[in-house]
Amino acid sequence: MYRRVSILLIVAVTLVACESTEGPDSENRFVRYQNGDVVSYGVVDGDVVWEIEGDLFGSYTITQNSFDIDNLEILAPTDPSKVIAVGFNYRSHLDMAARDLGTSDEVAQYPGLFAKYPTSIVPNGADIVRPVDSENLHFEGELVLVIGKVASNVSVEEAEDYIFGITIGNDISERDWQAADLQWLRAKASDTFGPVGPSIVNGLDYGDLLVQTRVNGETRQSASSADLIFDIPTIVSYVSRYVTLFPGDLIFTGTPGATQAMEPGDIVEVEIEGVGILRNQVIQGESH
Repeated sequence: MYRRVSILLIVAVTLVACESTEGPDSENRFVRYQNGDVVSYGVVDGDVVWEIEGDLFGSYTITQNSFDIDNLEILAPTDPSKVIAVGFNYRSHLDMAARDLGTSDEVAQYPGLFAKYPTSIVPNGADIVRPVDSENLHFEGELVLVIGKVASNVSVEEAEDYIFGITIGNDISERDWQAADLQWLRAKASDTFGPVGPSIVNGLDYGDLLVQTRVNGETRQSASSADLIFDIPTIVSYVSRYVTLFPGDLIFTGTPGATQAMEPGDIVEVEIEGVGILRNQVIQGESH
């Protein structure tokens, strides 16, 4: 009886949140999963996932079908049409890049953007494959925005209305390729260079959450999203000036502090307060 009441409350709150133009006002957690040949979204209630019917980013209902989350294949949170990322968006990372990469330590006048391919996106638990010619592959733990409505040239004041929720990301980066190539295509958008997940959460204070990265259990990055140089509404508004964003699109907001090279066998965990833990292992790619 308790679980049924709990789910009915979740249904009511979720439907209000997805139809509201004021943005979510309570915390909800969603996963995208595969059960047999069917890919669906679900609402997470403890260890149970309740199937969603309809459009997560539009109108939907929560069905009576439920599954043990451990028995489902949890996929990347969305299947995005595009993945945008912001570089040098923490003072601590800007200082590191100036010291180690020789870039400027001056704060830019606007967010520095680059793209990752949707084919770089992999879910929680998937392997990060280090290409055979990679020698300097780094982690970058980040808060990732999930767009909920079509956004084109929106104002800073309106921007939060277009955010469905947040998830966790690891902006895998090959530093030698960043320095050597004309653009960051290889360095940022290679296959498996975008672990994301495991869930989407809304209703949190996105502007003040602890972001941490651990490698083999050792903390390597720790900062608050309050330390972003360009805050979340500014990022969404700025991106939407130039690129139309669609529901399910992802925006990586930047990484804090220093990053380091990873080796095959390393387990990288990115944790965001109130959201969860994204965990992936690095493996060595094969030559062809």
